[in-house]
Amino acid sequence: MFIFLISCAPVPTPQILPTATLISVAFDEPTVTAVSPSPTSTPESCDPFLVDFCITGGHFIFQRPIEPPANTSVDVTYSYASTANGAREPHHGVEFLNKFGTPVHAVGNGTVIFAGPDKEAIYSPWPNFYGNVIVIQQTDDLYTLYAHLSKIHVDINQQVAAGEQIGEVGQSGVAIGPHLHLEVRHGNVEDYFSTMNPELWLVPNKSKNGRLGVIEISIMDEAHQLVKLADFTLEYSQYKSKKPTKTFYGVTYSSDMLYEEENAVMGDMPEGYYRMAFKYHGQLYERRVEVKSGKLTQVVFVVKQ
Repeated sequence: MFIFLISCAPVPTPQILPTATLISVAFDEPTVTAVSPSPTSTPESCDPFLVDFCITGGHFIFQRPIEPPANTSVDVTYSYASTANGAREPHHGVEFLNKFGTPVHAVGNGTVIFAGPDKEAIYSPWPNFYGNVIVIQQTDDLYTLYAHLSKIHVDINQQVAAGEQIGEVGQSGVAIGPHLHLEVRHGNVEDYFSTMNPELWLVPNKSKNGRLGVIEISIMDEAHQLVKLADFTLEYSQYKSKKPTKTFYGVTYSSDMLYEEENAVMGDMPEGYYRMAFKYHGQLYERRVEVKSGKLTQVVFVVKQ
């Protein structure tokens, strides 16, 4: 775990924000796939409303934008849709804390549609917010955005390949300290609210026994609407019959970012068994789930109002 006092800086409150682009949720269908809707997903016969959890291949179609030996892990102190304990605006991406000049790589094959300083408010409500930024059009109406760069190595309309270096880590725009800010957007790339959690798209980091896993959590009311919650815990044990050896702490998305089908994601989780617990309206909810190497574990809770 990397904890530094480095991240995107607080931003001014704009007078008018773009209208959120909602991406449809397929949970209401009786033969729902266990993973989030995506053009690359293959339906699997598991309904997370009927079982404690579903394990699927997910849709990890993008590689990491930072390569070893640099830091390839997402900063957990300011994760997607979090507010850093209320100190910052809801985060529309994830951060990779690294020193100036660390190479930044394209996460997938695509076409560069923007490369330069964001002097105009195109991809956010504020000018000069992302600083030196690159936007790449990927496949199936997906886009990736790389912000706060110190140097840009690509041009508009250039074709890039997965793993190709496109820039270098910096601190341009609204940023505190050097880091890469990465976003994944779907649909209207200029819609500030078209972002999705990148940890649902990036291949999990490697571990000693293969790869780590990802947990996608949906906490809904009886009408299947995501609820505003707060903190939850995950007690980890490598083996099912053993006592927990580590506790992970998570937080659900900010209330104005509840437009996806999940309201929390825990990325790069060790393979093994977890007891998830949280309180809602004074009632304790808990669930035992499993995480497998390189897989997505989807957990759905339906809570009472």
